[in-house]
Amino acid sequence: MCGVIGIVAKSNVNQALFDGLTILQHRGQDAAGIVTCDDTRLYLRKNNGLVRDVFHARHMLDLKGKMGIGHIRYPTAGRSSSAEAQPFYVNSPYGIALAHNGNLTNSEELRQDLMNDELRHINTESDSEVLLNILAYELQRIGKLKKNLMPEDIFSAVRRLHQRCRGGYSVVALISGVGVVAFRDQYGIRPIIFGKRATRLGEEFVVASESVAIKALDFTVIRDIGPGEAVFINEQGELFTRQCAENAQCSPCIFEYVYLARPDSVIDNISVYKSRLRMGESLAKKILRLRPEHDIDVVIPIPDTGRTSALPLAYDLGVKYREGFIKNRYIPRTFIMPGQGVRKKSVRQKLNAIELEFKGKNVLLVDDSIVRGTTSREIIQMARDAGAAKVYFASAAPPVLYPNVYGIDIPTPGELIAFGKTEEEVCEAIGADWLIYQEVEDLVNAAGEGNPAITRFDTSCFTGEYVTGGISQDYLTHISAHRSDPAKQSREAAADVLVDLSNMV
Repeated sequence: MCGVIGIVAKSNVNQALFDGLTILQHRGQDAAGIVTCDDTRLYLRKNNGLVRDVFHARHMLDLKGKMGIGHIRYPTAGRSSSAEAQPFYVNSPYGIALAHNGNLTNSEELRQDLMNDELRHINTESDSEVLLNILAYELQRIGKLKKNLMPEDIFSAVRRLHQRCRGGYSVVALISGVGVVAFRDQYGIRPIIFGKRATRLGEEFVVASESVAIKALDFTVIRDIGPGEAVFINEQGELFTRQCAENAQCSPCIFEYVYLARPDSVIDNISVYKSRLRMGESLAKKILRLRPEHDIDVVIPIPDTGRTSALPLAYDLGVKYREGFIKNRYIPRTFIMPGQGVRKKSVRQKLNAIELEFKGKNVLLVDDSIVRGTTSREIIQMARDAGAAKVYFASAAPPVLYPNVYGIDIPTPGELIAFGKTEEEVCEAIGADWLIYQEVEDLVNAAGEGNPAITRFDTSCFTGEYVTGGISQDYLTHISAHRSDPAKQSREAAADVLVDLSNMV
C-alpha cells in the first residue's frame, strides 16, 4: 500500500509534488521521497517519516526542475529503513528513477535473473528496485542514445516488462532529460490515474494513485490508466499512450473501495464514497433479514472509514446515527502500523468515547473491516467502559481470511482473526454481543454498481482466488514467513545492530 505521483510541467514541480504526496498521505506513513529533473540532472530527497517531516525548506529549494515523481510508502516487503524509501534510481541507461505501488509475486525469480544473467545489481529487498532494473535493462536492450529515444521505444520496454513481471503494480518512472512514463499491471489491480491543466506556457500533466490528488492540484482528470496501458509525457509536455499488455482485463482491488482510498476519490469510474454508501445499505438489508426484531438503539461509526457505510445503515434500520468516538488526527492509521503492540496502544491514543452516547444503550458499531481484530477488540471494550448495555459490531467487508499478495499488508493467516474461526468465534474473540459481516457478493455488487463494465474485482483476501493466477501454497507460506510481525521485528532488530556497529567503527 503506497502512493505515487508524477508531474511534467512548465515551471518547478517541487511544491506540487509535495502537496500531492500530502493529499495521498493516507496510503503510507512510513517514508516519503521526491525526485526532480532539471535539464538532465536529477535531484533526490527521501527519508522515513511523514511528508511534512521529510521535506523542509532547504530540501524543497534543492528539488529543482519542471518534471518529477514522488512516493509515500508503507512497506509490505523488505525493511522499513530509509534505504528502502522510494523513488529508487539507477544511472544506466540514461538515469532513471522509479516509484511503485503494489507487489511483484515473482520478484525473487526476477532478482536472480537480473543479478546472475543480466549483470545488474540489486541492493535492497524491495521489489520496486527489481521493477526499476527490469525497466532499465529493457531500455538498455534497445541500444539507442538518449537523444534518439522515441515514445515507441519506451512502450516497447514496458511491453517486455509486462511479459516478465507478475503481480499488481502501478508505476511512475522518470527518465532524465526525456520524460515521465506511468503504467499499470495487465489486471489493473492497483489504481493510477492521469490529468492535465492548461497554463499560459502550455499544457501540464500529472499522474497519481488517486483522483483526489489530481483535483486538489487543480488539474482536470482525463481518465484512469487502463490495465496494461502505459502513458508517456515527454519533457516538452506531449502526451502519448499505448496498450502494452496482451489479454488485459480490469480487475481492481476491492479493498481500495473498502478501506485504502479516500472516499472523495473515483477509481476506475467508481465513486469510492458511493460504493461505501451501498455497502451500508446491503448490511442493513442483511441485519433486517437476520434480526427483524433487533434491539439496536443507536448506530455509531468507527471513524473515519466506517462513517460512510454507517449513515445509510442507520437510516435503513430506522435508528439513530450518532458520533460516539472523537478521533485524534495526529495518530496514523492503525491498520498500517507495524507490530501488534503498537497497533493496540495506538487505538486508545487515537479514539476517545463520548460516554453519553453509550451509557445504557445497545449500540451497533460499524467499521470498514476486521483484519487482525486488535482495533475492533479495543474499541468494543471502550464502548463497554463508556457504559454501553450491549455492543454489536458490523463489518462493511467480509471476513479477511487470506494474505494479500498485491501490495496490501494482509500477511500470514495466523495474524488474521477470522482465519480458522466461525463468525461466532470471532464475535467472542473481539468481545462483541453480536457480529455481522458483509457478504462477498454484496460487496462486489456495491462496488460494481458504479461501473458495470468491470465484471471482476480482486477479492483474494476474502476468497483466496488470486486474479493473476500462479499463487502457490509455497508462495503464500513464503510471504507469511517473511511478512509476519515477528519476522519484521527480527529484520528491524538486525538492522539496528548493523547501525550500532557502524557507529562504533
